[in-house]
Amino acid sequence: MAERIVHRRGYQKGLAGEMLAEFLGTFVLILLGTASVAVAVVGLPGSGRQTVDFGPANWLIISWGWGLAVVFGVYVAGGISGAHINPAVTLSFAVRRDFPWRKVLPYWLAQVVGAFVAASLVYASYRWAIDAANAKAGVPRDESLATYSIFATFPAEYFGNSWWGPLLDQIVGTGILLLLICALIDTRNTAPMSNLGPFLIGLVVVAIGLTFGTNAGYAINPARDFGPRLFTFFEGWGSIALPGTFQWFSGYWWIPIAGPLIGGVIGTGVYDLLISPVLKARLGEAEEGPATEEP
Repeated sequence: MAERIVHRRGYQKGLAGEMLAEFLGTFVLILLGTASVAVAVVGLPGSGRQTVDFGPANWLIISWGWGLAVVFGVYVAGGISGAHINPAVTLSFAVRRDFPWRKVLPYWLAQVVGAFVAASLVYASYRWAIDAANAKAGVPRDESLATYSIFATFPAEYFGNSWWGPLLDQIVGTGILLLLICALIDTRNTAPMSNLGPFLIGLVVVAIGLTFGTNAGYAINPARDFGPRLFTFFEGWGSIALPGTFQWFSGYWWIPIAGPLIGGVIGTGVYDLLISPVLKARLGEAEEGPATEEP
C-alpha cells in the first residue's frame, strides 16, 4: 500500500513565505549595492589601492554594483514573491491590479527590514574604513556626508535647498525603471525568455545610474533609501540621515520615498496607456469597456 503523504499548509506557502523572500531579496540588493559604494568611497582610497580622487571610475563601480545587486536580489526572490524588492514596484503592481492590495504593507515591511539589516552588515564590515576616512578628513561622523553616502542618498549641491528638482529626478528615474520592467515582463511584447529577465532589469538600473544617478543618487526605491537611512541615524550620522539635513539641503528624507512611489505609478501607467492597448489590438484581444454594436 502506497504511503500517504500529508501536505500541511505552513508559512512557506502563505504570505509569510513571500515576506521572507522579499526580506532576503532586498537584503541581497542592499548588501551588494551599498558595499559597492563602500568600496568606491572608503575601501579603495583607504586601502591604498587608489591614489586619485573619487572620479568616473568610482561611479562605474557604483553603477555596476547596484545593477548586479538587483540581478541577484531578483534571482533570490523571484520564484516565490515575484521579487519586487522595491515598494515602488509593489505599489505600481497593486495600482494596475496585478497584485493584491492586502499584501502591499507586509511587502513594504519586509523590504525595509531587509534593507536595514543589510546596511548593518555592510557597516560591520566597513566600519574600520569608515572611521579611518572620517579621521583623515578631520570630521566627526555626524558631519561626514561622504561616509553617510555609502548607505543612503542626498541631492547634488547644484539643487540648493530646492525640493522640486530632486523630487522630479526620483519621479523620472523610477518612472523609467517601472516602464522598462513592464516591458521586460510582458510576454506579449519582446520579453526575454528563460531566466534572462533579472539580468536585463539589472541593466536597466545600470543605465539609470549612468544617466540620472548624479542628480540625487538614484534611490528609485523607498526601501533602498529609508532602511539604510534609519540605520545610519541610529549609528551616529544624526541629522544628515533624519530629517536629512546638511549644508545645502534640509528635511530631505521624504523625497526618496515619495518620488519613487509617484514615479513608479506613472511609469506603469504610461506603459499600460500607450503600449498595452496596441499589443492587445495586434493580438486580437478585446479592449475592456462597454460593448457597442458595429454599424
